[in-house]
Amino acid sequence: MTGLSKIIHFGIVGAGVISASHAKVISGNPHARLLAVCDVDREKAEKLARAYGAAHIFTELADMLALEQLDVVIICLPSGMHEAAAIAAANAGKHILCEKPIDITLEKIDRMLEAADKNNVKLGCVYQRRTMPEAIAARQAIQEGKLGKMVLGDAYLKYYRSPEYYKSAGWRGTWEHDGGGALMNQGVHGIDLIQWMMGDIASVFAHSAALVRDIEVEDTAVVAVKYKSGALGVIQGATSVYPAQDTRFELHGEKGTFIFGDNGIQLWKTADDSVEIPGGSEAASPGADPRDISLEGHVVLIDDMIDAVLNDREPMINGAEARKAVAVIIAIYESSRTGKEVFL
Repeated sequence: MTGLSKIIHFGIVGAGVISASHAKVISGNPHARLLAVCDVDREKAEKLARAYGAAHIFTELADMLALEQLDVVIICLPSGMHEAAAIAAANAGKHILCEKPIDITLEKIDRMLEAADKNNVKLGCVYQRRTMPEAIAARQAIQEGKLGKMVLGDAYLKYYRSPEYYKSAGWRGTWEHDGGGALMNQGVHGIDLIQWMMGDIASVFAHSAALVRDIEVEDTAVVAVKYKSGALGVIQGATSVYPAQDTRFELHGEKGTFIFGDNGIQLWKTADDSVEIPGGSEAASPGADPRDISLEGHVVLIDDMIDAVLNDREPMINGAEARKAVAVIIAIYESSRTGKEVFL
């Protein structure tokens, strides 16, 4: 660590599709600097480093972690490789901002949390939908009881991913490295958000399958949800529908309904009109093209990580919070496999 410097130095490990979003946001932040890029494919690392002014290029993470100036490592690797990189970074005394999902098994996630705690470093995760004004306002209204007793909480997460997408990288659509399909890779954002707004999920009953893509994991899933509050809900996740549909959340209480998604607010109504309609947001995830993603959420989360480091506080979405969505998805897969309701 460089101490309480006003410039936080970032290194990115994994120079794939999402890495450019982080690099672009860092380059536009006066309190941040992209110091280094690491990828096993040196050409990819060089391309990203040149585009955003990083001084150092590595093909081995250990070499990047040896940089004394380095403060924060952003992990943009395939999902199943997050744990190893995070533990190495923590053991080197570097803070960590990890792309979603934080990893693909609870055992690996718990080891990440333990390493961060042991080494007194921050561990944050990127669930940019939590930065949407609609989501923040909805969660607050639910917590304050302004919708009365919650009845239904639904998430519709219907993406499109082509056969070429799954062929573009060997790890995509595999249990070992992707950890799942439409839910673990794409739908994890929406699953994180629905449980964040509605409260913890008590149980799931699910059906999932690869209906149209030649992959190991699911491209289509339907889940019946029971929340700990007593509310019920549905989660639908897919990468199999054409064209991609707007991601949508429907929250119903006895005294009000909020419906919003990628296209903004469709309905925002309480019996006493006590909840002000929030401003719009562009923090949504892409529906069809994984490169077509707003940077708004990444701006908020990188700002937050800088502030967490400088002021020695927990990140907005810490490792324990990031674990919750993965736990739900793993329960969904168990339910689909066994044909039984699974309790979290």
